Amino acid sequence: MKRAYSAWLQFRLPFDMSSTHQHYVTENGEKSMTKTFGALLHRRGNGLDKGAPLTLPISQNSTFHLPGEPEPDLPYYGRVENSTWDGVEKLLNDLEQAPTLIFPSGMAAIAAALFSCVKSGDRVLIPSDGYYVTRRLCQQFLSNLGVDIVERSTKGFLEGGFENFAVVFVETPSNPGLELIDLSVVTKAVRAAGGVTIADNTTMTPLGQRPLDFGIDIVVSADTKAPGGHSDLLMGHLSSRNSTIMDKVAMWRKFSGSIPGPHDAWLLYRGLETLELRFDRMCTSAEIIAPRLASHRAVKACRYPGMSDDPAHLLAKNQMTRFGFLMSLTLYSETHAELFINECSLLRPATSFGGVHSAAERRARWGDAVDPAFVRVSVGCEPTEELWAALEESLDRLL
Repeated sequence: MKRAYSAWLQFRLPFDMSSTHQHYVTENGEKSMTKTFGALLHRRGNGLDKGAPLTLPISQNSTFHLPGEPEPDLPYYGRVENSTWDGVEKLLNDLEQAPTLIFPSGMAAIAAALFSCVKSGDRVLIPSDGYYVTRRLCQQFLSNLGVDIVERSTKGFLEGGFENFAVVFVETPSNPGLELIDLSVVTKAVRAAGGVTIADNTTMTPLGQRPLDFGIDIVVSADTKAPGGHSDLLMGHLSSRNSTIMDKVAMWRKFSGSIPGPHDAWLLYRGLETLELRFDRMCTSAEIIAPRLASHRAVKACRYPGMSDDPAHLLAKNQMTRFGFLMSLTLYSETHAELFINECSLLRPATSFGGVHSAAERRARWGDAVDPAFVRVSVGCEPTEELWAALEESLDRLL
């Protein structure tokens, strides 16, 4: 973008769910006003001129009319800026309560965060049980550039401290094991050691967890999941309240060409407008269904942070506004896991999550260090009791 991202810190119209009243505190120590989701939905509409379209227009442009010398406030090339991106980023600014940039996938956002903050000779700490593609990016590319990559399990992440790490990357709840880590403890320790923290918040979205409010420097998310919600786009975003970081990330996007297409950006905008509705249904259904699954005789083990006996429940209550829509099941055999997934009429066997359709997959097939009978379940937007009936029927067949 032409303007420096320090200027974005003057734009602060944060989103506030009724279940939390945390305020975004600016770099100057000022508390911002809060906004409701209703205000977010009408954010664009309240600034429209008479006759303007209610929906965000798609700006399908690569080149602009530019006679004479370039002018600072005029667009000049499609790799640098796009008005459809701007509309999406304004919504995400509100949701994250922080300056935000969008990217063509969640991994593009993660790559932007890492490559903007890391140089040769640095050490980077990543979770060994987090999203495997993040590990592959670090192992196969950053390590070849002279970056020392260290892995720790989420459960033992605090062991060993954070001295001499330039970047500490966390994922909570972890994907797929749903282990949690205390964000406040990590951020304080990493900051004291002089490092930067990055949190992957894909599993929770800004509606379920707000890592920046716990001191995280950068939050990244795959908006391919719940924010988009309809399994029809790839998109990601990066947010930070640190203007220096955002300047670097903006430069990375500009020069690397890691930019989203205008139509995909528009699809994300449309998805964000219904995110609160979908996320509420998904989380509510998961909270009801998880204990039922845990008590079913065909289920060997079940993890869901919303269950009172889950090892991470107390931490989840402290740092999450909802318990999420993901849960994990371990059945008694790989065969049982496959039958459960493939014969359930309201489960789609798919490798992504967060869509309107409930989905499940046996994660060991991708090489995750989990039981062969481990199943990640993403609860969708189906009516709760109808979904439970289908899940129960599929499990009953295994007995």
